[in-house]
Parts: sequence; structure tokens; C-alpha cells
Amino acid sequence: MANLLVLTGNTALKAAWTDGMTLGKTFRYQGEKMLDYLLSITEKEKPEVLTIASVYEITEQVESALRKECSHLIILDKAHTNYLLKYDFPEYLSYDRAAGLIAARFLFKDKPCTVFDFGTTLTVDFLNAGGRYMGGNVSPGCRTRFKALNRYSKALPLVDTPDAVLPEGNSVVSSIESGVVLGIMFETEGYIRQRPENIVIFTGGDAIYFARKMKNSIFVVCNLELMGLALITDDYVKKNIE
Repeated sequence: MANLLVLTGNTALKAAWTDGMTLGKTFRYQGEKMLDYLLSITEKEKPEVLTIASVYEITEQVESALRKECSHLIILDKAHTNYLLKYDFPEYLSYDRAAGLIAARFLFKDKPCTVFDFGTTLTVDFLNAGGRYMGGNVSPGCRTRFKALNRYSKALPLVDTPDAVLPEGNSVVSSIESGVVLGIMFETEGYIRQRPENIVIFTGGDAIYFARKMKNSIFVVCNLELMGLALITDDYVKKNIE
């Protein structure tokens, strides 16, 4: 029987079936009825282990519903920080960031890493060569910056992420495009320069977009967080089921 990995972030749900460390079919949902969507996945096939990592605390009602859908349930949220401590992360770290770092440790063992996650927020986290978490930073993501300029100004329009940007904008729209995109690029390049010896990893919804614009040598791992959840789940299976 396969296992099901679920990651609920700030704006979307991502899920994937997995057999050990092998990720299978993946799903993405963006909407308010995340539980209903998740139950529609398990309606056809019940997972052996259901691992759910959430930026929000899982309510007792949701937990009760999920336990009926699987043989084993792993909840990773603000109320269940035991796995953060087990993998030597501080309790304030969100599980989506922690999962990505667990995967980075696995993929680049004994290498220092800088992990960028380009999503609703832009997070940058650091691991030393021994895999120890050295801390990280959070700033607004690309689309969040566009929305903030529109929301908190009286005259600026809402702009979408452009295919290309000018070095200097020559209109209101192109000025916003260049300001946001180049600002993120300069921010990213600054972090990379601080630790030139680190392996650089991009993940998240805008990872490929910014990777194509960078001159530095980087690795793009689109399902980094789900890989981390697979590692947590596989470890659980080996110790509690096999």
C-alpha cells in the first residue's frame, strides 16, 4: 500500500503518492476546501501512512477525519514540533521549510547548502557542511510584492510576473516589473555571494523562473519539500511498521 504526502502552505495544497522515497502522482489544489479535496484523493485509495505538514494548526475535527482515511497518520504542524526537534531544527521553523532542508541534507550530504524557496514568501535557509541548521530569513515572494504595491499605493496597478524585464523601466508597468524581479535577483545574488562555498538550491513555484535569470551555478529541485516529507515518512515506516 502506498503512502500519501500532503503539504498545505499559505495559498495551496500539494500532495503526492509515494512508495518509499519514490514520488508518484502529484496533486495541487488552490482553494478554500482543502479538506474536501484531500478526502477526494483518499476516496479512491487509502494510504498506509498519511503525512500532512501544515503552516496552520490541524484542528481536532480535521485530525479525526484524516485518521479514518489511513492506517497511520503523521501530523506536522505548530502543535506537533517533535519532528523538528528530532531533526535538530528550532521549534519556530515551519514544517515546509524544515522538510526542504531535510531533503537538502539527504541530496547534498556533507555539503554546506543555501536553500531558496520562491513562493508566497521568499525564504532563504542555511545548512553547514555537517547538516546543522544555521538560520534563515523570510521576505515577501514575487507575486506578494506585486500585490503589496497595488494594495498599499493609490496609483500603482496590479502587475503580473513578466516573461522578461528591462534594466530600467520606461513606464509605470515596466518600472514595477523591473523593480520587483530585479530586486529579488539582487537579493538572491547577495545571499549567494555571502557564502560562495555553499551549494545553492532553488525550489518553490517561481524557482524555474528565477533560475533561468541567474548566472550562478544552482540546482533546481521542484519537489524538495515533498522529498523531505518522504524521508520523514520512510523513517517512520522503518521504525514503526516494518
